Amino acid sequence: MSEPIQSKPRGLRRLYAWMMKNARGRHAWAGLAAFAFAESSFFPIPADVMLVPMVLAHRERAFHLAAWCSLFSVLGGALGYAIGSVFFDTIGQWLIHTYGLQAAFDGFRAAYAKYGYWIMVQGLTPIPYKLVTIASGFAGFNFPLFMALSTVTRGLRYTLVSSLLYFFGAPVQAIIEKYMEVALIGFLVLVVLGFVAVRYLF
Repeated sequence: MSEPIQSKPRGLRRLYAWMMKNARGRHAWAGLAAFAFAESSFFPIPADVMLVPMVLAHRERAFHLAAWCSLFSVLGGALGYAIGSVFFDTIGQWLIHTYGLQAAFDGFRAAYAKYGYWIMVQGLTPIPYKLVTIASGFAGFNFPLFMALSTVTRGLRYTLVSSLLYFFGAPVQAIIEKYMEVALIGFLVLVVLGFVAVRYLF
């Protein structure tokens, strides 16, 4: 008796299957580094899209992945700082207008005058980190302190994500696979809300 033919996943489930497959690929770590670096300076999609499936695929390396992601996020933040301090009139302005963050950027500049380094806490939130890094460079925030605070905030952010997946990875993966469409759409909504939030918080 022949075995039943299994249908290929479609839609968002096909995307998830592709992500999980690539999370085990030989270029996965390089891809995660690229996502983390780019997201801190110019790219709109958070590194979580690579970090989460990679941790689910390799839970024993969860904290190594968190450290790797944090390292390149901080390095990408240095590029964002350079865009704000050196290239703001060209690349910086283009990025701010492309993402519709001009009002939020003006709010960040004003916030630095009142709150100083506390603004770096935004690195723990869904608020686009590129906005923080570019604004930091534009405001002339102390660069060594910027790098130190970036290391703390981004390290905490990705360690928290990896820790949750390390301890609860199996049930989290089961929930994601059962409610695939809801989970991925929810993630996309969270990304969008990060951009929307800056319009009302600053």
